[in-house]
Formats: sequence, C-alpha cells, structure tokens
Amino acid sequence: MANINITTKGGDRGTTSLGNGTRIDKDDRRVELYGTLDECQAALGIARAAGASPRTAEDIFFLEDYLFSAMAYFAECDFPEPDPNILENISARVSQSIKEGSIFVRPGDSSCGAALHLARTIARRAERVATPLFREKLITDKSYAFLNRLSDVIYLISLKVDEEEREKKS
Repeated sequence: MANINITTKGGDRGTTSLGNGTRIDKDDRRVELYGTLDECQAALGIARAAGASPRTAEDIFFLEDYLFSAMAYFAECDFPEPDPNILENISARVSQSIKEGSIFVRPGDSSCGAALHLARTIARRAERVATPLFREKLITDKSYAFLNRLSDVIYLISLKVDEEEREKKS
C-alpha cells in the first residue's frame, strides 16, 4: 500500500514555496493565479468526464495537461512559458468545425458544455488575477496572451460540444 504524505506543515503560517524555493504568502497574486488555473483544470476534468466526442475529449485532455505546465511555469518551476499560439491553433481548428455558432449562449445544452462554460469563466478570472502581475511586468506579454486565449479556446470547444449534443437529439 502506498504511503503518501502530502503534509509538510510549511504552510501552517500562511506561506507557501514557489518552485524556485522562495517562500511567499498564500494570498500572493502569483499563488492566486496558479490556484485559479488549478480550478480551471478541475472544471475541464469535469467536462471531459461528462462526456464528449473522442476528438473533443482529446482537446480537453490536452488543455488539462497544458494547464499543468502553465501552473508550474507561473509557480516559478523550471517549465517552459505557455505559448498562446498553441491555443490559437486549437481555436482555429475547432472554429472551422463548428457548423453554426452564436456569440452569446446560455450554458446548459449539455453537461459537458456547461462544465466547459464553468471552466471558461474560471479562465477569465485567472486573466483578471494576472492583470496586475502583467502591469507590474511580473509576467510576460506572451504568458498573459496565453491566459487571454485560454477562455477563447474553451468557449469554442463548448460551442462544438453543444452543437454535437443538439445533433444527437435531432
């Protein structure tokens, strides 16, 4: 049986360690940023578990995996900077596959789509959390653009999922 101990007691005084070993307050904006991305990743997991076509499930899984690396980057671990072009490529492919679209939607056509909309709103919050870090030059233009593209790609995937759900019901 595995003996997994995650308790370090290092955070008992309201601080946490970044990947580079620096101790910072748990309410630091950087911790808030990668914590919000963690929430987004969890919502993406709910979406994937709620069911989607195999290709859409692959896209969602890719985003979950890529968010892990992005969180590590923002936590100042030795991970590459997240690349907004990767999200733009997914967005372009998904956008081309959507037959009909609407700019404004009401979440709830499918469980997966609703979970994706939750993930999208969490991604938008991550971007808002990052804005002061960006203004103060604590994160780069490229990593901030990644955060901006994240909600876009999730939105497009949600449109695709809901379209697939409507087609099933027809």
